[in-house]
Amino acid sequence: MFSAGVAAVRPVACAAVLAALGACATLTESTQQQVLVQTVLDHREVAGAGCVLSNDVGKWFIATPGRVTIRKSLKPLHVDCQLGGQAVSGESVQSKQNASLWGNIVLTFGTGLIVDRNTGAGFDYPSTITVILHPAHQGEQRLPAPGGVTVY
Repeated sequence: MFSAGVAAVRPVACAAVLAALGACATLTESTQQQVLVQTVLDHREVAGAGCVLSNDVGKWFIATPGRVTIRKSLKPLHVDCQLGGQAVSGESVQSKQNASLWGNIVLTFGTGLIVDRNTGAGFDYPSTITVILHPAHQGEQRLPAPGGVTVY
């Protein structure tokens, strides 16, 4: 009789432990993420485009193709690329809730979700960002980002 009770409790205990491991991404996940940025022009991958990635917590610079470590956020990641004077692009990539969602809801009754929204730890951007460049029109000139430095 006693062993039947222990056997019934074991699956519940295992489920609780698994849920606890997924709770509060601020404690279990990093607030940083590495992303690969690649650029495409006329259906071909091109190298050497200068890109500025920015969200509400920071700004990063990269030459494509390349990897960069960024800070996660609930807000979109803006990617602005330029290939010399030949091509330009500006895109936004939305972050998505990562696997910590259910642990936050079940174990912390939503408190962990609020904390993760503020730190960005509960959200991920796509690991690969492909930016489609568009040929620059004659006379079109890109202005540097406000307060930024032009990167070559």
